[in-house]
Amino acid sequence: MSAPLLELQAVSHVYPDGSKGLNGCTLTLHRGRRYALLGANGAGKTTVLQHLNGLLRPTTGTLRYNGQAFDYSRKGLTALRTRVGLVFQNPDRQLFSALVEEDVSFGPLNLGLHEYEVRHRVKAALDAVGLLAHARRAVHQLSFGQKKRVCIAGVLAMEPHVLLLDEPMAGLDAPMQAELTALLDRLAQQGVTVLLSTHDIDFALRWADDIHVMAEGRCMASGPAQQLAAQTDVLRAAGQKPPAALALHAELVALGVLPQGPAPRSVDALLATLRALNPSGVSTA
Repeated sequence: MSAPLLELQAVSHVYPDGSKGLNGCTLTLHRGRRYALLGANGAGKTTVLQHLNGLLRPTTGTLRYNGQAFDYSRKGLTALRTRVGLVFQNPDRQLFSALVEEDVSFGPLNLGLHEYEVRHRVKAALDAVGLLAHARRAVHQLSFGQKKRVCIAGVLAMEPHVLLLDEPMAGLDAPMQAELTALLDRLAQQGVTVLLSTHDIDFALRWADDIHVMAEGRCMASGPAQQLAAQTDVLRAAGQKPPAALALHAELVALGVLPQGPAPRSVDALLATLRALNPSGVSTA
């Protein structure tokens, strides 16, 4: 595998009130990979994302982008945030312009880009999230899911190398989740590194290439999604149940319904395997 694009090395963070947000956390991100940052509420996921984007500075430890330690000067942070974009969980914390296209154009305009280049980026970003027809709409008229997509468009207009998303599926219905997942897959195929936080282990297994597991401010384990999702001791320590697909697969293997072998990554894939074994629909019992 290539050298890491973004690294968090033994990072701890203590807030002004003395509470500890991170405790010696280490993780690495590689170009074009899809990562799930998995943990319960309060595990420290948001704190990690805010460190990776330079919004927070570690009490101890080091962060590196492309092998270089973060530069926390104003110029250094501006450069970092053109490459590492962050989408907040609550879109109302990120949107501040009256019109959709105004909000999406804010970042590129602040880079000093030519007006033509700004218009091109805004159009491409809104098209990518399916909101091009809403460019002139007032932000306050949008639904929660549409606001989230405007936030993503605003980050995409900066043409980042890394996209960080804090619980992006929260508050979205199933069709909107599917649309967002497809968008993130396309970005990864184009070489963008995608890291999203989630407490949903079934989604993490189904979507991610790799999973980073967090609990109580600690980065407990990292690895390929299917391997890590099978480590029940790690998941239990992080307050997670085994993924439904893996638990059901193990049960069916124990009953002799399925042969030994790798478990599917989703319940839908498991059901497809069962249908393929028994296309007539007759009970396998």
